[in-house]
Amino acid sequence: MKPSSSPSESLLRGLSGAVDVDAELDDSHLLQALLDAEAALARAGADAGLLPGPVADEIARHCHADRYDPAALGTAADAAGNPVVPLVRELTAAVAPPARPWVHHGATSQDILDSALALVVTRAAGPLLRHLDAATDAAAGLTRAHRDTVMVARTLGQQAAPTTFGLKAAGWLLGLHDARTRLAQARTALPAQLGGAVGTLAGYGPSGLVVADRFAAHLGLAAGPLPWHTRRQPVLDLAAALGGLLAAAGKVALDVGLLAQTEVGEVAEGGPGRGGSSAMPHKRNPVDSVLVTAAARRGPGLVGTLFAAAGQEHERATGGWHAEWEPLLDLLHLAGGAAARTARMLGNLRVHPQRMRANLDATGGLLLAEAVATRLAPALGRAAAHDLVARAATAASFRDALLADPDVRAHLSVADVDAALDPAGWLGSAATLVDRALETYERGTG
Repeated sequence: MKPSSSPSESLLRGLSGAVDVDAELDDSHLLQALLDAEAALARAGADAGLLPGPVADEIARHCHADRYDPAALGTAADAAGNPVVPLVRELTAAVAPPARPWVHHGATSQDILDSALALVVTRAAGPLLRHLDAATDAAAGLTRAHRDTVMVARTLGQQAAPTTFGLKAAGWLLGLHDARTRLAQARTALPAQLGGAVGTLAGYGPSGLVVADRFAAHLGLAAGPLPWHTRRQPVLDLAAALGGLLAAAGKVALDVGLLAQTEVGEVAEGGPGRGGSSAMPHKRNPVDSVLVTAAARRGPGLVGTLFAAAGQEHERATGGWHAEWEPLLDLLHLAGGAAARTARMLGNLRVHPQRMRANLDATGGLLLAEAVATRLAPALGRAAAHDLVARAATAASFRDALLADPDVRAHLSVADVDAALDPAGWLGSAATLVDRALETYERGTG
């Protein structure tokens, strides 16, 4: 039997992730990030004059993940509570004897693991943001193409009034666009972590701030003003951004799934060979909608775990820090899969304007009841106009009931009633709002 070569190829996990994002989250890439942090630490010490440059080079020469066994390190981590301790032991044994005293010099395990996770996030965010860009581009295309496509707006599960599919897609667009902005900001702001045993940088003497700044520079991460061992705002900002992305993608997926219901039929997911059923040959299920919705429903629990873990004791947590690692990686995994599937879902979405119009007309003008009442209100008063239209709405023909009412005939002509019952006349500022959303998106993309 051929073993799975990546998390995204596993039997279930591939249904919630994206191959290119998950590749940055696997054990080998996390291990490499840990080693990158150790190499950067050595080079930062050399920059500050604390150790010779050739010693830093010797340490860095051994910071390659293929020289170490992630499974063995994971097993050994049980004795210390994190994988940095056994890794430092193996790295120290691997380097030449003169370099051994300088491995992991002045640092604590949390410095290395927090910085490594920041690297993993930064690297995984590259393909994740590319998927999100593709999703926003697809949403923008739908918004432009259907700026004036009239459809039913639904509130509380019921048909409510006319809107446009362009305006609905504009809501999707800005939700995804805002999520991308927040994630990019959280990624850029992620700081390196270096504080030493209790956050004082005491192991570096008077050179502590220089080492910390050079460490961040070698990693390509922000340099924070203080160590953040138990001040977890960077993690919370990232968790909120990833949770927001899942919520934005989940909103799109939920709407698409509802609009694709047989009884509604206003959109359908595209893509060859997708959506089949094991039992019903006629089915074409909205698979991307289903999978993105599933990811979105898992997100809040993971975000909640990270926020619950953020209250940490004194200068080192007794479990809160440890509770962060896997939920954070799981959030990245889900966000990557949701972004990729949302891009595919919107890129292949088939829109059916004729069905939208048929659904709009199905109630015989009832969706324009507000428009009729608004025209009558100046003459009858708002409450009286509302009650009159409500009575007419119970008749077999809404239009005929309106034209038969003497108060309506006294103030509105047949042409006025027909104009009020025209959906295109009750779209308010929908087109302008669509244009404003597109302008916001285009400014944000440069």
